[in-house]
Amino acid sequence: MVRRNDQRRAALVDAAIEVLAGEGARGLTFRAVDAAAAVPLGTASNYFSSRDDLLTQAGARVYERLQPDEATLARQRTADRDGETYARLMRELVGRVASFRTGYLALLELRLEATRRPELRAVLTERVRTDLDANIAYHEASGLPGDAMAVKLLYLALNWLIVEQLTLPDVLNEAERDELVTAAVERIVTGPASS
Repeated sequence: MVRRNDQRRAALVDAAIEVLAGEGARGLTFRAVDAAAAVPLGTASNYFSSRDDLLTQAGARVYERLQPDEATLARQRTADRDGETYARLMRELVGRVASFRTGYLALLELRLEATRRPELRAVLTERVRTDLDANIAYHEASGLPGDAMAVKLLYLALNWLIVEQLTLPDVLNEAERDELVTAAVERIVTGPASS
């Protein structure tokens, strides 16, 4: 029977994220999660029906933890609606995602695992599509410049920038990353500067 202590379950899922980031999907076992969560052996197997269940919940938890806090959302709602504000918001987004290094690396591991597990692929596809649609809807309601295509292009460009930052952090320094985010927003949202 699956247990229902929500705090313990969250701690185990957070531990699974750490294991995924550090050991990869092949290293994600109930035993490894128990060790990472510093709980007695057998605890994770009492909370999750299968390894696939644990993988799926780890992916969902990463997205939960990547959501901006209410103060950030409130600041965004009252910010100007111009390209400069948009670039600042995107730099903050890249910083927030990159600061949860293990979460993003765990998502990369889950994506790789999804190439071999159709059920996980279906769950991740739905989750990522829902997240992308929510970002598009938020953008359209916000009054910021650009359209749905701009949001999708920035999503793709900034995701790879984050991968670069987390996996090979010495390729680009912080100033270069900020400059690239600003340039991506300027060129994707407002189009290339005329000369």
